[in-house]
Amino acid sequence: MSTRSVAVGALRQVASLKDRVRPPKPGTAVLLYHRVGARTPMSADLPRARFADQMAKIAERASTLDDALTALEGPTPKAESVVVTFDDGTADVLEVALPVCVDRKVPMLLYLATRFVEEQVAFPSEGRPTSWQALADGLTTGYLQVGSHTHSHALLDRIDPASAEEELDRSIGLLQDRLGVEPAHFAYPKALAPSAANEAAVRRRFRSAALAGTRLNHPGATDRWRLARTPIQGRDDARWFDAKVAGGLGLEDDVRRLANRYRYRGYES
Repeated sequence: MSTRSVAVGALRQVASLKDRVRPPKPGTAVLLYHRVGARTPMSADLPRARFADQMAKIAERASTLDDALTALEGPTPKAESVVVTFDDGTADVLEVALPVCVDRKVPMLLYLATRFVEEQVAFPSEGRPTSWQALADGLTTGYLQVGSHTHSHALLDRIDPASAEEELDRSIGLLQDRLGVEPAHFAYPKALAPSAANEAAVRRRFRSAALAGTRLNHPGATDRWRLARTPIQGRDDARWFDAKVAGGLGLEDDVRRLANRYRYRGYES
């Protein structure tokens, strides 16, 4: 077992203990996935069977993000719905994950980084991009919705406002032109919170925006342009998946986000 695996395991045990001392309040879980069945060493690449088991577990509570937002802001919110989201736009999302979601009747929202599809540029870690035709076919199932993840996966905490607006508008324009889609929802690349100016640009263009957080979204206390999402990893077996859906393991994500701030400090995308 690697040093990293031991450290992650220890952190999870501490996070789990914290949850037992102070259990999370019920709310809406927005799950964040990246890849399914791509057979890469990425920690965010889930085996198909594990993903299928997870979708079966949450199927009765699964919701579109639009319905979840309406419920969170309504007088009688459905406080324990689950929303399934994906980032980036690798081919396995359409080829492997979407058929599972269709079979389980679970809606899926894909936040697409449009440059990779438009130019057929590979994502990191052997990430073969999907195609516009595959996306168009996926939309016909009724279980796929497509949002924006910028055009080139730019980090909006470090590029200037003019560049950020170009990133957002290029993404929106391609989704309109290639798919006939008016994207309503946005997710920040690397789940890094933006500068104030770039956040304002996002708020002008979308109905919602998502970060990370490994916590639930609560009725009457949720900013829909700063939605919390819970990253699901390949190592999340049934115990850890159930804990995350219930709003647990927030401490693990706090540490991960701090590490990512350091890890991506020299990046622009």
